[in-house]
Amino acid sequence: MSTPLRLLLIEDSEDDALLLLRELTRGGYNISHQRVDTPAALTAALDTQEWDLVISDHAMPHFTGTDALTLLRAKGSETPFIFVSGTLGEETAVAALKVGAQDYVMKTNLKRLVPAVQRELREVSDRRERRKLENHVMELQKFEAIGRLAGGIAHDFNNVLGAIMGWAELAYDEAPPGSRMQDRLQKIRDQAAGAARLTAQLLAFARKQVLQRKRVNLNVLVEEGTALLRRVIGAQIDVRIVPAADLRVTIVDRAQIEQVLMNLCLNARDAMPRGGMLIIETQNVEIDEDFCRSHSYARPGSYVLLSVSDTGFGMDAATIQHIFEPFFTTKELGKGTGLGLATVYGVVKQHDGFVYVYSEPDKGTSFHIYLPADSGEADRIDAPLDEPIRKGTETILLCEDHDGLRQTAQEILQVHGYTVIAAANGLEAVQLFKANADRIDLVIVDIVMPGLAGPDAYARMSAIRPGLDVIFTTGYTSETARLVAMVDRGVALLQKPYSPKSLTRMIGTVRDPKH
Repeated sequence: MSTPLRLLLIEDSEDDALLLLRELTRGGYNISHQRVDTPAALTAALDTQEWDLVISDHAMPHFTGTDALTLLRAKGSETPFIFVSGTLGEETAVAALKVGAQDYVMKTNLKRLVPAVQRELREVSDRRERRKLENHVMELQKFEAIGRLAGGIAHDFNNVLGAIMGWAELAYDEAPPGSRMQDRLQKIRDQAAGAARLTAQLLAFARKQVLQRKRVNLNVLVEEGTALLRRVIGAQIDVRIVPAADLRVTIVDRAQIEQVLMNLCLNARDAMPRGGMLIIETQNVEIDEDFCRSHSYARPGSYVLLSVSDTGFGMDAATIQHIFEPFFTTKELGKGTGLGLATVYGVVKQHDGFVYVYSEPDKGTSFHIYLPADSGEADRIDAPLDEPIRKGTETILLCEDHDGLRQTAQEILQVHGYTVIAAANGLEAVQLFKANADRIDLVIVDIVMPGLAGPDAYARMSAIRPGLDVIFTTGYTSETARLVAMVDRGVALLQKPYSPKSLTRMIGTVRDPKH
């Protein structure tokens, strides 16, 4: 089978050009070519299309091959350039190689032409692959650095927000019902909740969320989300669902993947202000080595594919390079946070998947989310119960190094009937536990603390009293593998910033089944 080759010939002799084309055709190439012999024609040819190879004579009436090479490189082109000449001396040939030619072949020895072309095409392909891998590594390093920054910011903000939410909740409950004070406190609660959603998006991008993984059928997730999506997206957009009949399950955090789907659909809506079509599709796919060679971020294996496509504005290549960066947005000021697609990227990467985007201006956009496939049936998902805030009488050891959050959590627990022993770090918590081991019913301990981390502090306490009830709290942690192992063992984990209701509900989950 012949190999396609887009060839630009810089040659003033039509007969010599035909000889070159015949030699390359014999060598197995299916050639589409253009012959030029002036600077103007060469410039026009380079501006018209991309070329796989340039072959040039050295001496021509209107200009030289060296001039042609200089013009080509001045345009930033790295297209392989081979001199084929009958008059090229050794010194001239060496000079030509120094200024950027890849090879030279004498017209009296055209049997060297096909091997030279094969070698240069192979080398340019290798260079492109190396550059693609280098760019991929640079992108990963950039995202990793941004992720560390985003995760650190989110951790600090979650502690502050937790304190704000706690104090606002307590004050709201104490304010006269229906009063202006209660209304203002509700606004504070609403704004704090909005800020908490932003920090959650930052953590998702940084891949520092603790995932609650279950076996999920994405068809069910898409179907259940469709009613809400249609209300949010609007009647002017035609939403079409194309589910695979035999879709495999994938092990994911359902809430996180729902957020991915919602973010992609909202982006699609914003790209179609005058209406259009939104297509949500699922498939089983097998990724092989060939696919991975052309998509450096992919890995071979079985995947479940979730595709979200629209008929909107589309994006150019320069925009696509930045769409997953936090705070990058093409929307006007005040119309978006720039965190939606950053969240998508982080969530998918944390699930060991990858994202592929295809878009062209005025031709719409398609996002393809690949998540590792698994076997078996989907896990049952129980609807959350809207329970009242739990009252209790237990004694709780509360360990939190952030002063504001520790104080507000202590008051919340005391308001709801609990006796609280508070510690500002892990070492202090262990000392307080040793002094009160016989009366402490439950430990609530932050995971990341200076001196002695929460899990290590709890390990020392449980060595004194095995089976001690515990709730770990976290706003961000780099010990993701350790946390995942804890969650898989069924350890209770409460993510910051938490509300009074979520705190007391978690206490009930840990305590009530046993007592």
